[in-house]
Amino acid sequence: MEITRDSLDQEACYRAVLTRDPRFDGRFFTCVKTTGIYCRPVCPARTPRRENMRFVASAAAAEEAGFRACLRCRPETAPDMGAWRGTSNTVSRALSLIEAGALDDGDVEALAARLGVGERHLRRLFRQHLGAAPVSVAQTRRVLLAKALIHQTDLPMAEVAMASGFGSVRRFNETFQALYGRPPSALRARAERPWDGGVRLSLPYRPPYEAEALLAALSANGETVGGGVWRRALTPAIDGATGEVSARFEAGDRLAVTAALDDLKALPGVLARVRRLFDLSADPEAIRRDLAADPVLGPLVEARPGLRLPGVWSDESTDMASDRLEDERLAGRAEQWRPWRAYGVLHLREAGIDSMTIMESDDEKDAA
Repeated sequence: MEITRDSLDQEACYRAVLTRDPRFDGRFFTCVKTTGIYCRPVCPARTPRRENMRFVASAAAAEEAGFRACLRCRPETAPDMGAWRGTSNTVSRALSLIEAGALDDGDVEALAARLGVGERHLRRLFRQHLGAAPVSVAQTRRVLLAKALIHQTDLPMAEVAMASGFGSVRRFNETFQALYGRPPSALRARAERPWDGGVRLSLPYRPPYEAEALLAALSANGETVGGGVWRRALTPAIDGATGEVSARFEAGDRLAVTAALDDLKALPGVLARVRRLFDLSADPEAIRRDLAADPVLGPLVEARPGLRLPGVWSDESTDMASDRLEDERLAGRAEQWRPWRAYGVLHLREAGIDSMTIMESDDEKDAA
């Protein structure tokens, strides 16, 4: 069974919810008409009747339609499948900018101008791939990050508002009151404890994931890695704050991130860079499916489906990292690998297969 973002099969989604199939966690969300709540497909609550359910491509689409996040399965803890990854380069770039706070201080028109497209075209792309407007995506990002901070940290509520991208505590309180019918402090199940200055969050990803290989690759790229922990000093010029961020892999398919910042407004951008660096939004099933057709790559991907593409901390490129091709000699062969050309090259490199070997093989087939 395959569920795609552009044409969400409602019946296929329902079957996935009935079995609570973890493969579809983060691929779509379930809106329950009778309760006004939206859930992950793996929610442990009793499955509602089919006629009371509709399925949407993103959490933003659910919230824009007036549904509020389930407090039991907590949609903010679902793997970020990146509805836009592998679909639209423009949406990919737009969401990277939104993650970094482009709509916290600016508007959609300015965002579209940065991307070199018209505002109407950008809105149309978001509707097509995410089922929601850019401003709805930005608000959902703020709300879900705030919920994660409320549940996982001891930050005071005023600091949560700042760290999740809300312009003011008043706006933060009003948004949560409108969405949940209660103030944000009511979502914290324990009394607030003194804050020690560090934010600790668990970022989910979809397995399989070769953690040691990714850490080794980051170390080879000049990142600081030791004892299974990655660390980086933050600078105002790049990160908008001074401090340090570190990460280590933990049980439950999560990356535990600790960030100590002198300005919590920079947190969303820092977390976005961590996700990119560790390739946390990768969809291994889609990568395997699309690369399996290549007779050379197929066995390689099958043998190591958990390989991840190490990112760079400051990435100003305008194209998708997943589809970048450094060796143009492979351009002809790699055309069939889109939008995962970079993963194809990664698997070849890890297997010790030189691009010339691939080219010679293709030349021999053409000559035959």
